[in-house]
Amino acid sequence: MNKTDLGAQALHILETVFGYSSFRGEQAEIVDVVARGGDALVLMPTGGGKSLCYQIPSLLRDGVGVVISPLIALMQDQVDALAEVGVRAAFLNSTQSFEESVRIERRLRTGDLDLLYVAPERLMTPRCLDMLETTKIALFAIDEAHCVSQWGHDFRPEYIRLSVLHERFPQVPRIALTATADHQTRAEIAHRLQLDDARMFVSSFDRPNIRYQIVEKANGRKQVLDFIESEHSGDSGIVYCLSRKKVEETAEFLKENGINALPYHAGMDVATRSKNQARFLREESIVMVATIAFGMGIDKPDVRFVAHLDLPKSIEGYYQETGRAGRDGGAANAWMAYGLQDVVQQRRMIDESDADDTFKRVQSVKLDAMLGLCETLHCRRTRLLDYFGQASTPCGNCDTCLNPPRSFDATVEVQKLLSTIYRVGQRFGAMHVLDVLRGVDSDKIKQWQHEEVSTFGIGSDRSEAEWRAILRQSIALGLVSVDHESYGALKLTEAARPVLKGGEKVQLREYQKPLKSKRSSSKPKGFVETDLSAAEQAVFEKLRWWRMETARKHNVPAYVIFHDATMREIAKAQPASLDDLRGVSGVGEKKLETYGADIVALIAEMA
Repeated sequence: MNKTDLGAQALHILETVFGYSSFRGEQAEIVDVVARGGDALVLMPTGGGKSLCYQIPSLLRDGVGVVISPLIALMQDQVDALAEVGVRAAFLNSTQSFEESVRIERRLRTGDLDLLYVAPERLMTPRCLDMLETTKIALFAIDEAHCVSQWGHDFRPEYIRLSVLHERFPQVPRIALTATADHQTRAEIAHRLQLDDARMFVSSFDRPNIRYQIVEKANGRKQVLDFIESEHSGDSGIVYCLSRKKVEETAEFLKENGINALPYHAGMDVATRSKNQARFLREESIVMVATIAFGMGIDKPDVRFVAHLDLPKSIEGYYQETGRAGRDGGAANAWMAYGLQDVVQQRRMIDESDADDTFKRVQSVKLDAMLGLCETLHCRRTRLLDYFGQASTPCGNCDTCLNPPRSFDATVEVQKLLSTIYRVGQRFGAMHVLDVLRGVDSDKIKQWQHEEVSTFGIGSDRSEAEWRAILRQSIALGLVSVDHESYGALKLTEAARPVLKGGEKVQLREYQKPLKSKRSSSKPKGFVETDLSAAEQAVFEKLRWWRMETARKHNVPAYVIFHDATMREIAKAQPASLDDLRGVSGVGEKKLETYGADIVALIAEMA
């Protein structure tokens, strides 16, 4: 088939099945490569339309598209979403009974499936591999491909074995997809999956509709509550915490303060965890408080914010987690509270891990990059994109662009701090060192006679909070280390020597007192304005009510029926006939047939 014919067929499927008039970015080229039998490695940000890159070639080629995904809990929703647009899809994983599995296998053998989602553990069983050898396979799609990387933030050992696909099915094209991967991880994906000859597609990592904001941590829970109440009242969002205990406590705190919050972590029983996830996906205005166990593959388009109460381990993790906001292209916030304890805690976790030295070194480099993003005086988005090898200019839509931080020559202050650490013998933790600096009259200082050291009180002109910020940045810059074996004693590093001797200047961010969030009047840029008139808003609200009732009847998340963006378009267009509705983005032929008459009637009622 020539390129024009294949392209026309792909576009026809895009329009009639999925309801979109044109491909985005490199989608069309990726579809063409895979549909013609080539391999592809696709790096595309969350919400960039990765699924279409394997769904459409599966429909264009003979046989069934096999999608390998680690997201067992979400397979049902993915299959339901495809059923809504008329695509025959099913899944095989450990949640099914033997009878269910046999029924799916029968459909597979008789050619009654377009797409089959399989967990990697199930795929690797001899039974499954033998069955696939007797089946016409259109392609293999390896979703969340970064799981293959041992350097990555989400390593899954079973992914390494997926090289067997190339060995047992050499004629079947493979497409590996991920939303995040630095250069090292990309190379590892290609190597481990034997995708050395694959076309690599790297989309822009920029998510212009997300506003990045990192604030000085004072009382994290209270700060995130202020942020939600002032900027995201009634919105769906995710709050990430490092520990299970903190997840439980934060969810409880938000609930007590009128926020509809649910906890999620790996220590909860499976039934509660699944129930909370289903509620988050299917209901509106829910805030999920979770560890990073939650979120991979979450396809909810209207998550309006992602907040971090603890520092992520790496920029990849941060990017992946914040990318769960604003998948519909609407304005969204990525907010984080960050303080001294975060730096100390993350460094300790690396130092105390059982990993080998090479792994620890890689983790330290990743943490340094994350700290650099937190401490930067310049545009956060530029810094973030630079990490993924993408050049950009200041965005005008992050906190450092909107309110540029003040920096100051902190050489003298840092020298005072380093000298004090040295004078007390590099044996004491942060609080004691700062007390000596500020000249605090405490029992512990008297006990060790530290009121007699030459640096006692030389920092009395600054507050404890200011000194904590200077110390945090000094640790982040690698001038000071924390010895966890000696109860958190501060020690000087080799890098401190030139600063102490006056041969090197230090520029730091000036401490800014945390302010209570005020409702933001300026909207994040980079998305299509969807402001509705009063009449259009009334139609939109009515459509939301109809969607909620319909989703309940069909037992699917509301966004599976229609995205908010599609409903806004309907509210603006106010179609009087099925033909009018056919042109709306997100309305394919199956949805037109299923829901078209209801929507036209609903709008006619309101006219």
